[in-house]
Amino acid sequence: MNTLLHEIRQCKLCKDELSHDPRPVLAAHTRSKLVIIGQAPGAVVHRTGVPWDDKSGENLRAWLGVSQSTFYDPEKIALVPMGFCYPGKGKSGDLPPMPTCAPTWHSRVLGEMKEVKLTLLIGQYAQGYYLGGQAYNTLTETVRHFEDYLPKYFVLPHPSPRNNIWRAKNPWFDQEVLPSLQHKISECL
Repeated sequence: MNTLLHEIRQCKLCKDELSHDPRPVLAAHTRSKLVIIGQAPGAVVHRTGVPWDDKSGENLRAWLGVSQSTFYDPEKIALVPMGFCYPGKGKSGDLPPMPTCAPTWHSRVLGEMKEVKLTLLIGQYAQGYYLGGQAYNTLTETVRHFEDYLPKYFVLPHPSPRNNIWRAKNPWFDQEVLPSLQHKISECL
């Protein structure tokens, strides 16, 4: 795994498509129990090189009910985004994850982890890639039917503060999904 992670962190496949130098960010261990597949690092994470080192990460840790030390222990939690590098800024937020990372690297990284008990699919890109035709027409409906994907996957919206309006419109998420998520996380860890 260490050799593979080193190889990924040296990756330059998307260099010509990015407006900045590539900086692949991920964390994984052969003994990881939980895999979190998100979208792509944001600008802050690009600068720090620490996965989920922003307000979205704070929200995610609160959703999971885990401490920062647990979250950043790769023997417990692997952090494997759809795109390993910050894709840049678009008109209404960050650009989509670079489409090269997941097909190039995910099967190799996930194949090294033999003790995974649950994979969290955060956002439409991870859900589209891993659920394919099993996803509902909208992210809201996919998340509403989160139990359909258990025990292998747990689907979530992105924990960005920009999604607070979505959460206010969907109170069932805090009432039903988050308690179930925290219970599953506790079982896995």
